[in-house]
Amino acid sequence: MKFVLLALLLLAPAQEKPSPPVTIEAVKVEPAAPGPDTLCRLAVSIRNSGERTASAFEMAVKVNGQEIRSSKGRLYLQPVELGKTGEIRLPNFWSTEAGRPAPRDGRLTVEVVLTGASWMERTTNGEAEVWTPLGPVPGLPVAKTITLTLAKGR
Repeated sequence: MKFVLLALLLLAPAQEKPSPPVTIEAVKVEPAAPGPDTLCRLAVSIRNSGERTASAFEMAVKVNGQEIRSSKGRLYLQPVELGKTGEIRLPNFWSTEAGRPAPRDGRLTVEVVLTGASWMERTTNGEAEVWTPLGPVPGLPVAKTITLTLAKGR
């Protein structure tokens, strides 16, 4: 009986996981070819193909596999309307620092992970704008990685 169930599982068509309704479209780093000890500006483009406005984004950032501490514990409350893409500025980081020297291959890999987000409802109460969380966005976490080539010298 066990072999029949195993055979059925192996022969059943693989079900693809549906795409999450909120994704990272792009990771942007400026300058695009930083030198050693260069302050880099970081932003992400978030695409919302869901049915509501999304906000309360939680993200983790790694540079060459090491987590950037300034990205921990932050909540980005910028709303991204349904069917739209919004840019969110993340904390700056240094291309090299103590504990993370310049890589020998001259490549800097930046990974941003969208670990959480919430659906939101916007209402007004007189002149006050009220944002109410309606629940977590499903399908997270999602990640996007880019690789930069370090410029020589400063």
